[in-house]
Amino acid sequence: MSENEKPVVNSGNLNAQQLNAYFDRIERLEQEIKDLRADCRDIFAEAKGNGFDPKIMRQIMRLRRMNPADRAEVEFLLDAYKTALGME
Repeated sequence: MSENEKPVVNSGNLNAQQLNAYFDRIERLEQEIKDLRADCRDIFAEAKGNGFDPKIMRQIMRLRRMNPADRAEVEFLLDAYKTALGME
């Protein structure tokens, strides 16, 4: 058995090698996600350095992820609440 091979242990219906492969894949993806989040932070820092507001950019990103009907509803309610509170 090589250094990287895990022993196959069958305990009932459990296959340790297959289970371990799932965990390896998940851990690899979690690391990729962590790396991608760091890349996003770098992009926001770059945008901030060029005069853009990262907080507002994040809000716009949330709106862009919504479908148009949901976005219209949120914007309508936000305007209605601001008007009711005398903010407009």
